[in-house]
Parts: sequence; structure tokens; C-alpha cells
Amino acid sequence: MDLGIKGRWAIVCAASQGLGKGCAEALGGEGVNLVINARTANTLEQTAAELRSRFPAIEVRTVAGDVADPAVRQALLGACPQVDILVNNAGGPPPGDFRAWGREDWIKALDANMLTPIELIKAVVDGMAERGFGRVVNITSGAVKAPIDILGLSNGARSGLTGFIAGLARQQRLAGRNVTLNNLLPGAFDTARLQKTLQAASQASGDLQATTQARRQAIPAARFGDAKEFGAYCAFLCSVHGGYITGQNLLIDGGAYPGTF
Repeated sequence: MDLGIKGRWAIVCAASQGLGKGCAEALGGEGVNLVINARTANTLEQTAAELRSRFPAIEVRTVAGDVADPAVRQALLGACPQVDILVNNAGGPPPGDFRAWGREDWIKALDANMLTPIELIKAVVDGMAERGFGRVVNITSGAVKAPIDILGLSNGARSGLTGFIAGLARQQRLAGRNVTLNNLLPGAFDTARLQKTLQAASQASGDLQATTQARRQAIPAARFGDAKEFGAYCAFLCSVHGGYITGQNLLIDGGAYPGTF
């Protein structure tokens, strides 16, 4: 299937590894020019070199730094000639017990996982509407639908972004101009983030291997997800074929969520 986005420009945040990298790879494979961001410059440049080698027909630019920093956001936007696609992504806040978190912990989580995506969206959607094409994909978490007790900071911040998107996506000045905004809710994908969560969950028993196996077996697919398949899902949402999908929370979890809706 030709996704019809060759030659477009995309900003992909937290793209040096994990799900963000999977999205960048999938978009690059469709001929989309990339501006990628991550906090660690060395890892980011390594990923950029990989992308340039695999997809020599596209341009890959890098902006290192914490995207929660307004200066980094400005540099990111300035590096992209025309933002046709925006993939918002950020490392989740640490797990723990809410009794141990203070106001600063909450502010930091909200800034990274709710307010920063909103600022980037605000900067690009009207331009997308003027040009008649735009795709915003926010990588949130399956915990938005099925909260995980030790991920309270993430549950709260990402749910706030989810509510905001539900309203914004339905503005006719955006939806009526072929600008879509959707959230991808990953379940258990084999990433560094998952490893941290499993380590935290295994502290009581001290058996990481048993905790990991139990988590895997709780998934009907009997495996963890792969970043490449997540990226393919993202690329489809960003395609010309995804124009009638907006304001949705699309769960990718191997069947782990047990509900009907």
C-alpha cells in the first residue's frame, strides 16, 4: 500500500530508541523527511546515521535536548521546513507510590507528558489546516485505558492530554481541513521503559525473570510488542488513508485490555 506521504516532513520526538525510533523508521521508509529529537545527543546522532543509511532519499535532521525546554521546542520547529506530521512522545515519569510524590513531581510529569505536546500542537496545527493536510499522533499509554497502580504520574498526565485531544480533534477548522489528531496507546512493548517498569514491579519478590514471564503470559498474544510494528501503525495513521480517523485512542496491546469498549 502506498501511504501517499513521500516528501512530507515529520517531527518525531524521543526518536533515538524505542517506540519513537520505530515511528521514525516507518515514516522514513515511506519517504518522509525527518526532524528527530532526543535528550542524549550521541544516541540521537547514531539513530540519525542509521536512518540516513537505510533511507538515502530522505533528509534527516537532529535537535538534541529535552523537548520540555521551550528553547529546544523552538529549535525543533525551526529545523523543520514544513510540519506535515507531528509525533509527540516523551519518556514516562518514574513509577512509585503517590504518597511519595510532591508537587514538583506532578508538575514535571504534567509538563513532559501533557503541556509540552500541547505546545507543539499549538505551534503546528493551524499551518497544517491552511495547507490542507496534517497528522498529529501522540504516543500515550495503554495505562490511560487500564491504569497501572505504580504509574500514577503517567496515568494522570497522559489522561489529561487524552481529554484535551478529544476536544481539539473535533474542531471543524481542523478536522474539516484534513488535520487529524489521534493517540496511540501502547501496551507492553519490548523497550527500555518496560524493563524499568518490570524491575520496579519485581522489587517485592526480587525475581525479575518471574515477573517478566508473568507479565508476558498475561497478554493473550503471549509476547511483548515490537517497536517496528508500532511504527507501522503510526505510519498508517499519518497516511493519506487515515484522514477519516481523528480524536481516537487506539490501543495496541496484544489483547491485554479485557474490556469490550
